Amino acid sequence: MERLQKVIANSGFCSRRKAEEFIKEGKVKVNGKVITELGTKVEYSDDIMVNNTHITKEEQKVYYLLNKPRGVISTTSDDKNRKSIVDLINTDKRIYPIGRLDYDTTGLIILTNDGELANILMHPKNECSKTYVAKLEGILSKEDILAIKKGIVIDNRKVDIVNFKVRKKDMLKNTTLVEITINEGRNHIVKRLFSSLKHEVIKLTRTSYSFLTLDGLKSGDYRNLSIKEVKKLYSLKK
Repeated sequence: MERLQKVIANSGFCSRRKAEEFIKEGKVKVNGKVITELGTKVEYSDDIMVNNTHITKEEQKVYYLLNKPRGVISTTSDDKNRKSIVDLINTDKRIYPIGRLDYDTTGLIILTNDGELANILMHPKNECSKTYVAKLEGILSKEDILAIKKGIVIDNRKVDIVNFKVRKKDMLKNTTLVEITINEGRNHIVKRLFSSLKHEVIKLTRTSYSFLTLDGLKSGDYRNLSIKEVKKLYSLKK
């Protein structure tokens, strides 16, 4: 027998965290009975429905690394009929992104139907590093840089910054190009960090995710992750 949320995640329907949300919300049925208790164990032969959709168990796992273009959403569907990143990938599998990038943010994002891996990479304790290049409005002062290195607090919690450097200051255009590596995935965290210093982020690109980079991928292009890369991602679990 296996935990219900893990079976749902392994089916590729959604991440384990999302599966837990569905269970708590009473949207999961096992053999016709609504299940709301996390940790409930099920058998392979059990009939499982999530949000009125039957799940198929142990779908073949697929893993993609995409260089997300600007103006594409990072969700699987949208009520405004905007293009989604899943529309950019040619697959018959039900895939979803691990985390999100804003509509106007570009760069590296992973898509998969492997709920267990998604859970590993999104869990804060595993400290999966992400590197961004940001173009800021205004020139960062020495005080700004000192504040960043000392630690910026957002929502009563210090942003977990691994590395920070100023790439270029353009006095003529009044902009600063910076590179920042963080160990967390709070929504809009990079934009909010610089906003707290009164610097708007004009452009933002995620250039790396742990050891993965955008090398060889143009905007809108994607590739399959290798078995070695997938195993390395799994090894990030603490």
